[in-house]
Amino acid sequence: MILREATPADIPALSKLATDSFIAKFGDLYSKENLTTFLTENLSEPAIAAEVVNPDRVYRLAEGASGALLGYAKIGLTCGFPDHARGSRVMELKQLYTAPEATGKGIGGALMDWAMDQFAVRAADEAQLSVYAHNEGAHRFYRRYGFDKVADITFHVGTHIDPEFLFARML
Repeated sequence: MILREATPADIPALSKLATDSFIAKFGDLYSKENLTTFLTENLSEPAIAAEVVNPDRVYRLAEGASGALLGYAKIGLTCGFPDHARGSRVMELKQLYTAPEATGKGIGGALMDWAMDQFAVRAADEAQLSVYAHNEGAHRFYRRYGFDKVADITFHVGTHIDPEFLFARML
């Protein structure tokens, strides 16, 4: 596995991986209309293209030996949840997705290690992330990195509102 920066040429593969991953994990929770709205607004090629060039975002891609995209992480260099910030330089893990067929192969851990290194290199004093309230596997994963629940928040998928937890860790 190779970890590397994202480029504009990666946008179609990023959009496909993000869409496939989201649908595989959460697709059955939403109406077709809400899911389509969310995917279009957040994971379509135009949405990903805007994020890749956003100077407040940093991506890291995980590629297999064949060059296939296996996962990615996206961090935000500013605080996404300022009402819950405890630090003065808070950053956020905005997404950590793996291809559905690649889950459980260490890709998430490698990307999370990269994110934690980025927080340190960029002098963050707190890291935040949001996680679906009923995703126990993700809760366990993030707790291994020292994160824990600090607030109840929500996540919108179209007009559907999911219960989310804000996890955070002081650095």
